[in-house]
Amino acid sequence: MSGPPAPILVPEIRVWRLAIQAGPSCEGATAPFASETRLSPRPARCHAPVTVPAESTDSEIIAAIRGGDASRFEELVRRYQARLFSTARRYARREDEVEDIVQEVFLKAFSKLDSWRGEAPFEHWLMRLAVRTCYDFLRSHQRNREHSLSEFTDQETDWLETFVAAPGANPADADAARSLVNRVLEQLSPANRMIITLLELEDRPVREIAELTGWSVPLVKVRAFRARAEMKKILQRMAPEKYL
Repeated sequence: MSGPPAPILVPEIRVWRLAIQAGPSCEGATAPFASETRLSPRPARCHAPVTVPAESTDSEIIAAIRGGDASRFEELVRRYQARLFSTARRYARREDEVEDIVQEVFLKAFSKLDSWRGEAPFEHWLMRLAVRTCYDFLRSHQRNREHSLSEFTDQETDWLETFVAAPGANPADADAARSLVNRVLEQLSPANRMIITLLELEDRPVREIAELTGWSVPLVKVRAFRARAEMKKILQRMAPEKYL
């Protein structure tokens, strides 16, 4: 196959048409799409009654893909792209980086679809791919992390403390506080940032984090301890009068 596949034109993202040059691992499946389509914001007018078919389950869509109808993968893209965007934005700053992460997750999902056995929901399997792809992104961009640490101003410290005490109390202050939280997270090592994000920001239990990351439960606990220690050191440098 020559040249890159054409992009899927769906809301928010330019995901490449999932016609992987090596072909999907599903036996009998072919390139998903031959032409570009754009999702219509409204249905076409129709004067006759229309029966809307029930939405297919993930298992039904995947069975169709494995049977050779690779175009059905676009249904999974539409179904899960919003959640993947939300996840990717916790780890990438620029929108083009976010799009790259989401694109890579879908490409991996398509090429590895035969490894989903149905023992757990497809969404869980997809989110494991997403978290591990985000971790790979953090590791590959580790050298680009900002190492310049400026101290918080009094106003910034107040924003941060207010946000921690009541995240939804003042939307304007919450936005400023989230920006400060991101400044701190960007100083953490990839593993520590992943742990803090999953454990503290997303409030996930340790066992679930172990399943998402592929780390053992004891390793998750050790990394959580180290991550909190590293974060404390960063806060001490940025607001010494508050955290010493």
